[in-house]
Amino acid sequence: MRNFIMRTIGRRTAAVVASLGALIGMTVPVAAQELIIGEETVHPGIVFIFEAAVRDDVSPQAQHLSEGATDIHIEARVNWAEDDSMTPDGTPGGGFVAYLNLTAEVTHEVTGAKQFVSLLPHVNLIDSLHYARNMALPGESGDLYTVRIYVYPPDPFALSLHRDWRNNYGRLLMAPRIFTYRNVNFFEIVTAPPRASSFEGPGVAE
Repeated sequence: MRNFIMRTIGRRTAAVVASLGALIGMTVPVAAQELIIGEETVHPGIVFIFEAAVRDDVSPQAQHLSEGATDIHIEARVNWAEDDSMTPDGTPGGGFVAYLNLTAEVTHEVTGAKQFVSLLPHVNLIDSLHYARNMALPGESGDLYTVRIYVYPPDPFALSLHRDWRNNYGRLLMAPRIFTYRNVNFFEIVTAPPRASSFEGPGVAE
């Protein structure tokens, strides 16, 4: 409970400082809205960009932490490479790679406390389709963490493979991979103001 209260105070302080700076014309450093954790390209031409973004309101709420209980929105942008020479025939350059199974593990580098989240398909008006999840950190915002991303190919009953794919690339969309990044500091993301809605859009019938 104490950790949650301290995180909330830190967030509110950052938001107040930014607002005051705008009112009196000061240049106030504004925390980055996304932290690049790592970038990888794997066979057969799949590009991964792992990020920590500011907390956001995500539905359905039964599957996601509320914005107030969230420290970071951890994301994986997973797309086919833009370079056609790197990708299988028929794949759209830059297109979203669907049906993968991703899990993020965040470990406190001093205490060893861990937090796991599965990354689910999301869509927004910034990154379009991507994998992500709201999560709370297993420690304070300024601590150092090790981030591991586990990536597994689609379940056999979720994605079927034609013979031409099997003949050229085998019986998996990609091989399982584990990516590890150490000494990750989320302070600027945790203390940044929440993401503002830039487009309300038309009303939706209920």
